[in-house]
Amino acid sequence: MASALAWHCAAAAPSALPASPEALAAAMQGHAVVLLGEVHDNPAQHALRVAALRVLVARGARPALAFEQFDRERQDAIDRARRDRPRDVDYLIAQAQGAPGWQWELYKPFIALALEYDLPIVAANLSRAEAMKLARAPQSDQRPPLPAGFLRVHEDAIAAGHCNLLPADALPGMARAQIARDRALAQAIAPFADRGVVLLTGNGHARTDVGVAHWLPADVRAKAISIALLERGGASDEPPSAFDTYILTDAQPRPDPCAELRKRFKPGS
Repeated sequence: MASALAWHCAAAAPSALPASPEALAAAMQGHAVVLLGEVHDNPAQHALRVAALRVLVARGARPALAFEQFDRERQDAIDRARRDRPRDVDYLIAQAQGAPGWQWELYKPFIALALEYDLPIVAANLSRAEAMKLARAPQSDQRPPLPAGFLRVHEDAIAAGHCNLLPADALPGMARAQIARDRALAQAIAPFADRGVVLLTGNGHARTDVGVAHWLPADVRAKAISIALLERGGASDEPPSAFDTYILTDAQPRPDPCAELRKRFKPGS
């Protein structure tokens, strides 16, 4: 673990923002690219983010909204859905073939905001099939080569996120899939930097050291800010120092995720 943590800069952790829409909007304002993190199943975090975006739009900003929740090959379907039914959030999600694993009730307010103000909706993610194909490729085929320690940080995060129950030989491929998603997200948002873009994504992708920011062109990266929404003692294992700034919210009550994983990985199960 020490070698992985050494990858991350030793700078002091940034100070926390107040958990208010106005404070979050102020942090986003003036940045061409906002990497806006979340704990996926935390409703309070989603409500705070959408309220902050409404404050930002009320002040005149018109950013594109890029979604980790939509795979990039569904962009044409999203655009057609907007033309066919300009205000129909459910129809857009259906046409985009949004994966059922996402809690869409939490993301509908962001889509509704984009439709209300005619903001671009960017399908930003790499599909699971594409990511797994890259994950299975021999490590010697990975391009570009990764800096020393880069893959290890991802492996450690994935191991922690799976309660340290995964076999060690599964970690490199899963880490490469995560990195491939980071690169796809960066490629999706970079063209919108001139008008402004907010990436709605998990905190892991929003990290400044090994996340999406690493893969942005240097000129775009210089105009970006990474904001995490973390839980107090909750689901997020991401260090606050991995972001430009962050907000702490109460943890979302949920069953122990490790209990189910222990059942899955129990010998003979």
